[in-house]
Amino acid sequence: MSLSMIATGGSWLTLMLSMCLMLMVLLLVVRRGKFLYALRKVPYPPALPIIGNAYQLCCSPEEAFKKMLKWGKELGDMYLVWVGMRPFIFLYKAEAIQPLLSSSVHIDKSLEYGYLRPWLGSGLVTSTGEKWHFRRKLLTPTFHSGLLEVYLKTAIREAQILISCLSQEVDKPEFDIVPYAKRATLDIICDSSMGCNINAQKNFENEYVLAVNTLASISQRRFLNVWMAFDPIFKLTNWGKEYDRALRVTHGFINKIIAERKAEWKAKKNENCHERSHKRQALLDLLLELSKDGEVLSDVDIRDEVNTFMFAGHDTTATSISWFLYALGRHPQYQEKILEEYYEVAKAEKLSLDILSKLTWLEACIKESWRIYPVAPLIARQIYHPITILGHEIPVGSTVLVNSFLLHRDTRYFPEPDTYRPERFLPNGPKYPSYAFIPFSAGSRNCIGWKYATMIVKVLILHILQNFQVKSLDTEDQLRFTSELVLHNANGLRLKITPRK
Repeated sequence: MSLSMIATGGSWLTLMLSMCLMLMVLLLVVRRGKFLYALRKVPYPPALPIIGNAYQLCCSPEEAFKKMLKWGKELGDMYLVWVGMRPFIFLYKAEAIQPLLSSSVHIDKSLEYGYLRPWLGSGLVTSTGEKWHFRRKLLTPTFHSGLLEVYLKTAIREAQILISCLSQEVDKPEFDIVPYAKRATLDIICDSSMGCNINAQKNFENEYVLAVNTLASISQRRFLNVWMAFDPIFKLTNWGKEYDRALRVTHGFINKIIAERKAEWKAKKNENCHERSHKRQALLDLLLELSKDGEVLSDVDIRDEVNTFMFAGHDTTATSISWFLYALGRHPQYQEKILEEYYEVAKAEKLSLDILSKLTWLEACIKESWRIYPVAPLIARQIYHPITILGHEIPVGSTVLVNSFLLHRDTRYFPEPDTYRPERFLPNGPKYPSYAFIPFSAGSRNCIGWKYATMIVKVLILHILQNFQVKSLDTEDQLRFTSELVLHNANGLRLKITPRK
């Protein structure tokens, strides 16, 4: 073969490859053009080429949250923020949120939830598609009322321990309620989920307790830190190294508990079924039975669900209790209304689920706390199928966030939205659309344990109010909100308590 023929063949090959490359680039440009065209009418704050609004979010979590609220007030019924090439679309109107949360298709959490996978695996919070539907259906019966009665006893026991712990803060100038609430809910949920007592309320140095706090804190920080989004960078940082150490502790602890409980459960298989059923109380025991010796759920699947229950349960419930006490400390008249109704309904009887269900002032006060201080202020979904929201065609590849902090302040349904007014939620109070108030999200992917969490909040609040008068030391304009997975105040929530006479 002559050199000229080789050269000719090579040039044709080069031409074909160049044309293919140009075609691919053209297709990508057209695809990107369609994507941008679909979002052309959604307003957004001034953005730079390539990096978008990322430079505006490279600030403290407190400042980032302020900007999200400011943009929501300035840019109309919805807006988007460009983080690099990714659009994050914020919704905060009931009619915008309904098509998203009511859908059985748009159930995928945003890509950022991948930060939780090393810890929570494919549990209910992070799983999607058929796996999520299967797990949700499998686990829903584990929160039936009979099991809540069992969990109630645990909550009452730990509430009494919480009172003894808080007694050391009596008449002191101030203290932060958040660590106390976290340790109490961690003890309750650890007992409910694994059937073991880690005594977090009194043993602050418990290795597992410290590891859970580390994982929760670092996971949440990554949600708002652009640079920590990349695993190779994250693993080189001190955060990454602390995270790996904590991960080894939590997985090791739960693997040990699962192995022990599995051995006990198998040993009892040949015993009387009624006796075994009577003793089966913790979520772990129920998961072991549902697993059918690994056919339905593996040990890793069980660990994922236990970890998910522990994390999602204790952090959100503790946050709810802390903000509720803050609200009551700013409005002490409602402390008295809650107690008066409780004593009238209970009539010296032991606390029960039935009594809790009849306490309308407690219910109204907690709902108003959830409205003003939503535990999960941002709910994120990844869009894998087109969806129309407020007349805008939201393209595949977008990330949509529900801002419940703004949603719950919609003046159409909640006049004077920044005012704490529990009367809104009394049985004869004004009505509002179902998607205007979503303390536990809404639709098929709402919180599976909302009744359980509500029960814990009510039990702990009642015990605290029976023993102490609560005063909040920060005014509303002194609060410094930060939004991670849950709503924090940058300085904690400072209370002062005095014995109730």
